[in-house]
Order: sequence, then C-alpha cells, then structure tokens
Amino acid sequence: MTFLILAIIVGGALILIGLAVPRMSPDAAGRKAEEVRRVRAILPILGGVVILVGLLLASFRVVPGGHVGVQILFGRIIDRPLPEGLSLINPFKQVQLMSVRTLELFDHADVPSKEGLTVGLEVSTLYHLDAAVAPSVYRTLGDGYAKVYILPQLRSVIRGATVNHEAKDLYTSGREVIAQQIQDELAKTLAQRGIVLEKVLLRKIVLPKMVEDAINSKLAAEQDAERMRFVLQKERQEAERKRVEATGIADFQRTVSQGISEPLLKWKAIEVAHELSKSPNTKIVILGDKSGLPIILSDK
Repeated sequence: MTFLILAIIVGGALILIGLAVPRMSPDAAGRKAEEVRRVRAILPILGGVVILVGLLLASFRVVPGGHVGVQILFGRIIDRPLPEGLSLINPFKQVQLMSVRTLELFDHADVPSKEGLTVGLEVSTLYHLDAAVAPSVYRTLGDGYAKVYILPQLRSVIRGATVNHEAKDLYTSGREVIAQQIQDELAKTLAQRGIVLEKVLLRKIVLPKMVEDAINSKLAAEQDAERMRFVLQKERQEAERKRVEATGIADFQRTVSQGISEPLLKWKAIEVAHELSKSPNTKIVILGDKSGLPIILSDK
C-alpha cells in the first residue's frame, strides 16, 4: 500500500509538472520551443505510466508460508482471507498477515489451592489460529489476540482448577489430572473464537517452603515403608526356601536310612575284604567284630 501511494504521488507530480509547463504558440519556432513542447507531452505520459505500474504491482500480494492474509479495504475488513502464496487483489486493499503456526504463550501465575495456600505455576500454552476465522479474530480481537483474550482466559481457568485441588496434588502425579482439566476447559473457551488449543504444559510448580518440606518428608516415609515391605517379603521368601531345603534333606535322610539294612552292610564288607585279598601288598585283616565287618589293621 505504501508503494502504491508513493507511485501515485510521483506520477501525479509528473502529470502536474507537465501540465504546468506553459504552452508554446504553434507558430513559435526554435530549439527551445521544441523542447518545451516535448517536456509538456512526455511528463504526463510518464506520470501515468508510474501510476499504472504502481497499481499493477500493488495488485499482486504474496502471503508467506504459515500465515494467512486479512484483507482491509478503506477500513473495512473482508471476510475472505488470503491463503499463502501469490494472489491478485484490489490494489487499494491492505493485507494484514496473521500466523497460523503453532505458537507458545508463557505465563507465571500465583494461584490458590484448596487449603488456601498460594502456589506459583509456570504454564506454557500451545495454540494456533484457524485460518478460516482469521478476519473475524482480527476484527474483534486484533493481531494481539493472545494477550487480549487467551492470557486472561488461561489465568481464570487455572484458578478455577487449582482451587479444587490440594497443594500436594500439584507436586505429585495429580498434576497431570490438573493439566488435563485446564486444557479441557480452556479448549472449549478458545474454540468459540476460532483458536485451536493444542496443549497445556505445567512447566514449574513453586510451593510454600513449609508445604514442600512436609510433602518431601511424607514421600520419604512412604519410600521407607515400601522398602521395608520389600525386605519383609524377601525374608519370608528366604524362610520358605530354608523350610523347603530342610524338608528335602529330611526326606533324603529318611529314604537313605530306610534303604540301608544290616545284611546289606555285611555283604558290602565281604565284598571289600574280597577285593583286599586280591591286592599284592601284605596286609592283616581281622574278621568277626560285633558287626561282622572286617577291620584293616595293617597293609604291610
């Protein structure tokens, strides 16, 4: 639009200058008269060419990728947005670019908990603008719609969510539930204006020092209790293993004692004496003790 205005000013000036050149009488002769007539004829034409070129160039608009163009004609917003790429439009229209990419809105808020404590939250909101409603958003909220509309709604939803939860929920696994609740409520509100909410992230939570210490102590106690339960379970398993082992040994001894008889022991003793008698070494063997087993006194 600025280029078109400049072209119109320059072209109009050339036309006015050409028309302001005094007319020369047709009967006037000479080199000077010829130059005056030439300037008077050329300047208006040149001015018209400058204006036409300005109008032509202003009719072509390029919307970069990831953006949409909002057309404005003499202060009136056109409801049809310009898509990305090259477009041919009315040269007198202005084009306001609006991003449709994913944007991040960061905020630090001090919010109340269910117990009345003040908790510090750092929240990131990921969102993008629906290209089809970009003219409506620009008309009602302007290009700074994030601070005008999204930020106040985000703070309101956060306070509404945290006031129903205890401070410890923000510090433990309950934070995911709270984040999802904030996201669901905020998404409904933003959708009414054509703003698409992608994700709400609770980046950092700052609790009062007293509450943080109490929560850490409780978590440490729960971890100790869990560790003790593990130790007791391990000891019970070890005791059960020892009972199984003792039962096995007792069964083995009972089986062995039942399978070995006195005749069997005597027969094995006779076999041993028989084998000793085959040895070439000199030995003394005495038989006939109370058990009837051989006793080796010497191997010489």
